[in-house]
Amino acid sequence: MKVLAIGSGGVGTSAALIAQRREFFDKWICADHDFVRAEELVDRVGDPRYVAARVDASDSTAVVALIRAEQITHVVNLVDPRFVMPIFEAALSAGVNYMDTAMSLSRPHPINPLSETGVKLGDQQFATDSQWQEDGILALCGMGVEPGLADVFARYASDHLFSEIDEIGIRDGANLEVAGHVFAPTFSIWTTIEECLNPPVIWEKDRGWFTTEPFSDAEIFDFPEGIGPQECVNVEHEEVLLIPRWIECKRVTFKYGLGNEFIDVLKTLHKLNLDSTDPVNIRGVKVSPRDVVAAALPDPLTLGDKMTGKTCAGTWVTGKDKNGNSAEVYLYHVTDNEWSMREYGTQAVTWQTAMNPVIALELLATGKWRGVGVLGPEAFDAVPYLELMEHGYGQKYGVRWKS
Repeated sequence: MKVLAIGSGGVGTSAALIAQRREFFDKWICADHDFVRAEELVDRVGDPRYVAARVDASDSTAVVALIRAEQITHVVNLVDPRFVMPIFEAALSAGVNYMDTAMSLSRPHPINPLSETGVKLGDQQFATDSQWQEDGILALCGMGVEPGLADVFARYASDHLFSEIDEIGIRDGANLEVAGHVFAPTFSIWTTIEECLNPPVIWEKDRGWFTTEPFSDAEIFDFPEGIGPQECVNVEHEEVLLIPRWIECKRVTFKYGLGNEFIDVLKTLHKLNLDSTDPVNIRGVKVSPRDVVAAALPDPLTLGDKMTGKTCAGTWVTGKDKNGNSAEVYLYHVTDNEWSMREYGTQAVTWQTAMNPVIALELLATGKWRGVGVLGPEAFDAVPYLELMEHGYGQKYGVRWKS
């Protein structure tokens, strides 16, 4: 397996360091628009299988050229979702397998954005499914932590824990703090703005996909391992668009424990139009307000030594267990920032995200996961994944039943 990993930021760095301890691949290209950053990552990893390259992720032609020059077999997209389609299309054009951690962007309904879906997350990718199938190649989409591991948990619950599912709800929370910063998101602010300010999507069996207001339907969810109760709200996320395609259930939701201060900042950015991606002219230079916000905030890659706390990603499922009794379970994975910094030198949020595409790549390399077309994580058997995660990568997951 020869991997082209596009993006040498927080997630790309963590993925390279995690993969370095495994033997399933022959070459790993660390590619970035900033060649110096890619070179620094290769030097940090210190493994002859790793090579640095410069590539513009928005330029499909350039990505195709790099794929062919390095004889790549698998492209892994580890950059912002705005670059999904150029990289996705390049992999299809070059006839190689593809993976990402976030899917193609949505566009709100032009008339009723708070009740009806427009272009949904992943629609552009799923529209090309027949081409991928005809070419015999795989596009494994949404293979981060959320989406990704959360979807694996949903598949596991469906196959092994439940006979009938009422609701699958992804619930994400953390108690992370960043010293020395009034406001410092631990993940890409560009992506965070996109998913939090777009109308959240909900799926119901009798209704299909529909939208609601951002930050709506607040609930208190008690997160494990000392994180504790947090208020979670509706946020747009890929799991709601993925899970119903493969798993039989009645309802799918995604809620995030953002906190009131974080929500207030996002609302303020929206009021000031600083969430816009449309370029504005500033003294003869065109730049999008959202890019300005991202540039003004600290790079999440640099925050690890200032962070404390844990982050939790998980899947809450209700319905009937295999014996037909009412049941409720939360399957989850927690990463402690102190551990990830000590063990890998990268912060918890990017490490937890990066672990999952690396595990998936290894399953594909060994043939334990096989597929063609545009697929989500829940299209594959969850057991090999969870076994490799625990025994190969040393990461246990939790199962909390409601008593």
